[in-house]
Amino acid sequence: MRTPQFSSLLSAATLAVLATAAVPPETSASNAPQDYSLLQLNLCLSGLAGCYPDTEYPAVVEEAITTIQEQAPDAVTVNEACSGDIARIAEATGYDYRFAVVNYRGGPLPCTDPQGREVFGNAVLTATEITASEEAAFETQLGSEERRWLCVETAEAVRACTAHLSVAGSDAQAATNDAQCAELTAILGRAGQEQATVFGGDVNRQDSCAPAGAWTATDQAAAQAPGIQHAYGSRGWLLAPETEIVPMTYTDHDGLLVEARLRTAGA
Repeated sequence: MRTPQFSSLLSAATLAVLATAAVPPETSASNAPQDYSLLQLNLCLSGLAGCYPDTEYPAVVEEAITTIQEQAPDAVTVNEACSGDIARIAEATGYDYRFAVVNYRGGPLPCTDPQGREVFGNAVLTATEITASEEAAFETQLGSEERRWLCVETAEAVRACTAHLSVAGSDAQAATNDAQCAELTAILGRAGQEQATVFGGDVNRQDSCAPAGAWTATDQAAAQAPGIQHAYGSRGWLLAPETEIVPMTYTDHDGLLVEARLRTAGA
């Protein structure tokens, strides 16, 4: 702002007050958008899936740890995980986490080969403290493996979610996937206008499940199983997303990394 050209008529004290008023408040810097990134991984850790022999366990877990340490994302969403392996990843990286147990044929599925890795499910890990979480099974289910969603809230007021939707091969499977996608859209849309919401997951489809007012990023450029891992972000809070594919050697999905600008309160 240009100062009026009559400084000769003003006292030195008045000029000092005007100069001070022209400086933006210190809080403006803290309110500026901050970098925020999410890494989506599918690790094929159950011990039962056809992809598991190629994980060369524990190489798949060690690769996940190294990838998180190198990329340093604010949130990591993980599908086809085991609770013991997630605990190990969290300890090695210093991330907080929540784990959602996925039932198989009516009960928790112990991970095998080797045993002792606890049970199968999905996880969200965050670089900052998790303050709350919620999870549930999707209303529409088909087959032996239950499909669930998980959302956490962090100390930086970001809601980070994951889900692993049903495969969509047959007509019945496609209908189930569509129903789960519609439910996921509603889940992510809740509070999406009032707080930053980010999602990463293997949705087993090319079409987006993002709610209105959210952007979509996918792993379409991946070398492995392209297009079915998605990331979504609430557009009013997470700005200018950029997508990067992170090659993975020991699992059948490459990593999907999305970096955006997080609009903080008052920005």
